[in-house]
Amino acid sequence: MTPLHYFGDIIRNLMLAIPLPMVRVLFIATFVALLLWVWRLPREMTSPPNGARHWSENLKVGATLALVIQILVYLLL
Repeated sequence: MTPLHYFGDIIRNLMLAIPLPMVRVLFIATFVALLLWVWRLPREMTSPPNGARHWSENLKVGATLALVIQILVYLLL
């Protein structure tokens, strides 16, 4: 076996040591962190520069909806 095989075995054993409920929590926490980041973006960055300022032009609405659906799906699985 090459040194790369030993390194791969070490990484695999470390990953196998993480309990699956913790992996699920970390995976969902990633989406929650992304949702918080989207909410904190300034309106100028998520709306067209010369738009009519309608609520549907703000990209935060669609991103929030998509992230909330993903969070709910992964919570229910």
